[in-house]
This record gives sequence, structure tokens and C-alpha cells, in this order.
Amino acid sequence: MAISHRLGSLSNSGWDGLTLEKTSKMKHLSHRFCIAPMMDWTDRHCRMFHRQLSRHALLYTEMVTAEAVIHGKRERLLGFSSREHPIALQLGGAEPQRLAEAASIGEAFGYDEINLNVGCPSDRVQEGRFGACLMAEPDLVAGCVAAMQARVEIPVTVKCRIGIDDQDAEADFQRFIETVAEAGCRTFIVHARKAWLRGLSPKENREVPPLDYARVYRLKAARPDLEIIVNGGIETLEACDIHLQHVDGVMLGRAAYHDPYVLAEVDRRYFDSAAAVPSRADALTGMLEYAEAHIAHGGRLSNITRHVLGLYHGRPRGRLFRRHLSERAVRPDAGVDVLKDALALAEGGAHMERQGAAAAE
Repeated sequence: MAISHRLGSLSNSGWDGLTLEKTSKMKHLSHRFCIAPMMDWTDRHCRMFHRQLSRHALLYTEMVTAEAVIHGKRERLLGFSSREHPIALQLGGAEPQRLAEAASIGEAFGYDEINLNVGCPSDRVQEGRFGACLMAEPDLVAGCVAAMQARVEIPVTVKCRIGIDDQDAEADFQRFIETVAEAGCRTFIVHARKAWLRGLSPKENREVPPLDYARVYRLKAARPDLEIIVNGGIETLEACDIHLQHVDGVMLGRAAYHDPYVLAEVDRRYFDSAAAVPSRADALTGMLEYAEAHIAHGGRLSNITRHVLGLYHGRPRGRLFRRHLSERAVRPDAGVDVLKDALALAEGGAHMERQGAAAAE
């Protein structure tokens, strides 16, 4: 079944109105390397930037509630560029039929996967009765998964924790996985920490509960038929290599955001790509046309540049790069020249000289 979607509302999308044409469903997505869904971070501009560094990493949206998808401004919430594929839509919710409707809408927008969030510990999420609190209700989660799968042809996956609050026995975790797997879920992304729903902030829940990767490894050993992806506290590709000896995939979040150039090696390392590893300058240059279109349709340059500040992390001119963007990109009239000047500062002018020489030829 062909799915067409016109990317409209360009003042919000920052893209050029390209028609997204999806002529066949993806039968299988590689979860070998994923970039985590993060609220207020992994918006379409962030994903577009990450795609300059890796063509194959699986990207995830921020979590969007089923009710927002059904009743909200869908293009603003769900619109994306066809260049972002492969990309998964992460949903939050606890009502099976509403999630099924939202999943169907996401499929029609062209997403390659629907992911149910059963791991977020924030108070706001708990008040809506979704996120990590649902780990206490595996039958409900199973019902949500079954309802979504009945409505869409693309994969439905679950992102969860290893437990919540005093539900810390390994048997509880295994029971949750078994129940949801019986409903047809084959892929689980597991943040290898439990979540404390009372007493810890979302930030503390990312840092205070100890990591227990071994529990995730044991899950994979016990259920080799399931696809298990590990998440939480992974900061380097070397650490990814170790995890991949035990599970099917890895998911990086904040490490990839704060030091995005780590993604440049992903395609060659994990997807056997023969393509040249993109340079930092390549990644930023690849965003110029996108940024220009975004600005032309009413967007702000800072919507994009806030995601690229870490590109020269640890490099000699990285501070100059960050300072220039932080001071200039926030101005109402900031244009792509700000990005070009930041690139020249970071590269010591050498990149722009090379471009000028190539143009002269």
C-alpha cells in the first residue's frame, strides 16, 4: 500500500515541502545502533543533523502522547524529512484503542516503527498514567501492543526499564517481558536501571539507580528469540562493542547529543558501510541548505544550532565555535552566514579556503 504525505506547515517544519513517498513497508529494521528519544532534544532539526553523521543509525522522535497525535497539530508534532529514515515514532499512552489510532496516524505519516514508552519516570508522565508506571501493569501494556499491532503493518516495539520502585526482583522484570512478548512484541529497548517513581527527579533517575547491564544480558540469554537493545549510561563506541557481545543492539542518548561526532564512525563500524567517514565540516555543510529553507519559512537559526554546539567537542577551536553560535545564532535576523562563520572559526579558515579553490576550478 502506498503512503503519500505532503510535508506542510513549512514555518514549523524547516523543510522544503518535499512529498514523502513510501511505497512499501520495511519488513525489518536494524536496531544495532539507535539514538535515544529524548524530550525537548531529539526534534526534527536534531535528527536531521545526526543523519549527516550516520545514514544507518535508527532515529527516534521525542515521546508524543497518543492524545496529542489524535487532537493536536499533526504536522508540527509528527512532520519530518524523508532524509531522516530510518525513523521511529515514540508514543506515550495507556489506552489501547487511542494508542492504536495514534499508531495508525504515525504509520500514515511514513514512520518506520512505533515505539511505546514504558520507561519515562517524570511526574508529568505518571499523571497521564503512562511511561515507567506502566511496568506495574504488564497486562495493560500487552493490550496496548496488541491493539497497535492490529492497526499497523510496521513494527511495534517497547522501551522500558528493568523495574520500578520496590518491584526489583528479576522475576518481575521477566514477567513483564514475557507478558508483553506474548502479545506479539519482538523488540525491547531496555534502560538498564530501575526507576524510582517517588523520591527521585527524572535527572536523578538517569544517574542514581545503579546500572545493571547483566540483567539485560540474562534476558537475552533466556529469550534468544527476542531482539534486545540495551540503553543507559553508554558513552563510547568501545562500550558499545562490549554490549554487542551480549545483546542485539545499543542505544545512545546524551553521549551522542553532547559529542555528536561519535556518530561519524557508526556506519563503518556497525553497518559495514564502505562510504567515507564524514568530517565535522561535512556534517555542518550538509545542514546549510536545510537551515536556509527553515529560515526562509519563518524559522529561527537557533532552532537548529542548539543541536550542533557539541560538534567540535574536545577540539582546539571548539570553544570559539560554540561561543560564536551561542552569541550570534540567537539573533532574530541570524542567517546561514552565522553557521558558515562558525565553521570557518572551527576549521581555522582552511575549510572555506578549500571550498573557494574548488569553486574556482
